[in-house]
Amino acid sequence: MDTGAGAIDRPDPTIVDFVENSRLMPRGMSARFERLPGGVSSDIWLVHGDDTSFCVKRALAQLRVAADWRAPIERNTKEAAWIKAVAGFMPEAVPSLLAEDAQAGMFAMDYLSPRSFEGWKAQLQHGHVLPATAAEVGRRLVRIHSKFARSPAAAAEFAADAIFHAIRLEPYLLATAQAHPDRAAALEKLAETTARTKLTLVHGDVSPKNILVGPQGPVFIDAECAWFGDPAFDLAFCLNHLLLKCLWVPTAAGRLLAAFQKLSETYLDGVDWESCQDIDRRAAQLLPGLFLARVDGKSPVEYLTEEQDKDTVRRVARSLLARPPDCLAEIRQAWAREINPIG
Repeated sequence: MDTGAGAIDRPDPTIVDFVENSRLMPRGMSARFERLPGGVSSDIWLVHGDDTSFCVKRALAQLRVAADWRAPIERNTKEAAWIKAVAGFMPEAVPSLLAEDAQAGMFAMDYLSPRSFEGWKAQLQHGHVLPATAAEVGRRLVRIHSKFARSPAAAAEFAADAIFHAIRLEPYLLATAQAHPDRAAALEKLAETTARTKLTLVHGDVSPKNILVGPQGPVFIDAECAWFGDPAFDLAFCLNHLLLKCLWVPTAAGRLLAAFQKLSETYLDGVDWESCQDIDRRAAQLLPGLFLARVDGKSPVEYLTEEQDKDTVRRVARSLLARPPDCLAEIRQAWAREINPIG
């Protein structure tokens, strides 16, 4: 395969070899490689051929953040397995997996063009907050959790405690505990509870940046944190971003809080593997820890740059950690009182 002088960028030779060996392009066809932006944990390349385009993703051992954050590259294999598992019953919710090299920690998948698939994060940034999208995110997420609830096969395939600790519990909850010693006990307890709760297949990174809104509804990408564990993590992780974006897009804060309510209620209506009150409580108690982590953990959100906004998050999160809420509605109400939303 000829990468050509016209290549937009030059990937590592192992990625070029993977594309050639996977036979995703006819032998002799010229390929152009374009690095896609935005990822801190993986190299992602868009590969162009004469009449085809697809993505190749390779996990990084050292993540691209300011802090020292390392994670096993085997997470790439778990992501590919998660895509295959969900595609088995809801193919419209995931990209198609085209090829995989588990030993090298990379796979190829369909390229979902921006012409047809818009990032949910971009929609929210521009104040385009649709209750129907939030509801469908909740509906699809709970379907995934319900499908694999208490599945021995899924528990065995996605036994990824070390990966989940390295890429989620340590950089979010435990690193934040070091920054807030007077809330360390609460944060460490949340990490322990999450780690020991083994109920279903968890995506691990359900955030608006990893949801594309397409012709057939939301598509989930970037499941490299896939793990058999606590579904409350996925729910709280996603809802956390709707709260944070109230400060990023204050003119849409009211609509974002309505989306928070719509997503959480739709999700909880579909819970059939445990009491909806139980998962509501776990998600509500976990969310303040994740909220605080996005300003003081190893992966702070890039769009909160004003210290005043960060202090607002700290004030509310610390208060909720000191007096844990019983349900997600309490968090929405507490945040609404703090920010007096418009829009």
